[in-house]
Amino acid sequence: MIDHIGVPVTNLAEATTFYLKALAPLGIGIVMQVSAAQTGKGGAVGFGAAGKPFFWIGEGKTPGNHIGDHIHVAFAASSRADTDAFYEAAIAAGAKDNGAPGLRPIYHADYYGAFVVDPDGNNIEAVCHAPA
Repeated sequence: MIDHIGVPVTNLAEATTFYLKALAPLGIGIVMQVSAAQTGKGGAVGFGAAGKPFFWIGEGKTPGNHIGDHIHVAFAASSRADTDAFYEAAIAAGAKDNGAPGLRPIYHADYYGAFVVDPDGNNIEAVCHAPA
């Protein structure tokens, strides 16, 4: 099961305006915004429903650079142990570390994720939202 997905954009403000309008009929709106200072990379906007962001857009795509663009996909894990196991298995399979398993409280108090970069450069994550 996929938990959420992130898509790089060239202009975050413009893309935010577009998605606000395009997704409103579906009952999807902005649930969370994260600054470049918080991510250490670029700002991002999480769209979703019922308080849960599941579609993210973020600064990162350069105009005209479509080959080599990478995505972020997060898979739902049923426990923190499963998140740890995902990380270890992915690293063993050749992925590169992009964030060891741990809490990411900038999203919420129980957000426990692990991040790896797959062989194509995509940011793949397993995340558990349950308390310890």
